[in-house]
Amino acid sequence: MGVLNDRVALVTGAGRGIGAAVAEGLAAEGAGVVVNDLGVDLEGGGTDPGPAKEVADRIVANGGTAIHDGTNVTDFDGVEAMIQRTVKELGRLDILINVAGIVRDGMIFKMTEQQWDSVIDVHLKGTFNTTRHASAHWRENRGGEFRLINFISGSGLFGAPSQPNYAAAKAGIVGLTFSCANALRGYGVTSNLIAPVATTRMTEGLGAQGSFNYSKENKQLSPENCVPAIVYMASEASSWLNRRVVSSGNGKIGLHSNFDMQIELEASSDDGVWTNEEAAQAMEANFKGAAEQMNPWGRK
Repeated sequence: MGVLNDRVALVTGAGRGIGAAVAEGLAAEGAGVVVNDLGVDLEGGGTDPGPAKEVADRIVANGGTAIHDGTNVTDFDGVEAMIQRTVKELGRLDILINVAGIVRDGMIFKMTEQQWDSVIDVHLKGTFNTTRHASAHWRENRGGEFRLINFISGSGLFGAPSQPNYAAAKAGIVGLTFSCANALRGYGVTSNLIAPVATTRMTEGLGAQGSFNYSKENKQLSPENCVPAIVYMASEASSWLNRRVVSSGNGKIGLHSNFDMQIELEASSDDGVWTNEEAAQAMEANFKGAAEQMNPWGRK
């Protein structure tokens, strides 16, 4: 008996890489899975139903339940129809995992409007579209143990220099997920984020980067090594986990803080009002050391 028996999951971007590993990992634990993927290239060009169908076929060949779907997550009405199809063909929807994404890199001073819009559209609007329609279904069918799991990345958490569009989209997904955690808990929904650490189409050309070796032969950085944490988060047992960021991969699982305040200063005057000079002196004396710590990209 799998931990996800009798549960149904919709996984976007599930035709390749981490999305495919997630879909197959959920199915191996008994979940029925909708494998959604438009089949585009890394920058969002072209379409191909093959990858999603291949993943669904592998799941079925291994004794699982799956259907493939080629809906574009940026299509608001199309996504609504995909949610309806999920419920009609698999009987229910318990788990939504948003993996779909593209990259169109460029420094902020060179980025085009089209590069910006296309990445925001797929990542942020796509996550809104699926969440909007899934949450409406959950609200009408309250009483279950529903799971919303959205994918982010180090780029969104720390700000990759050459990915302002991708970083902004991922950071936006953080805010969206936190809002859903507060809004939907009363309907049986938990809403969390996964920050994967794995070799994918986006990273496989990087080779060795510091302590990371993005080689396909490195099992620690395989997409499959991200999946166990996600399986648990998708299960009914994870009802205690809400509004949090979990990192998974490279042999590690981590729980991140939620923008906790690091230092807070209180005005010394009786009326609680700061002067410009007092604020400057207090901030330099108390914040400067913490703020000058090296960030993950090796810059101050």
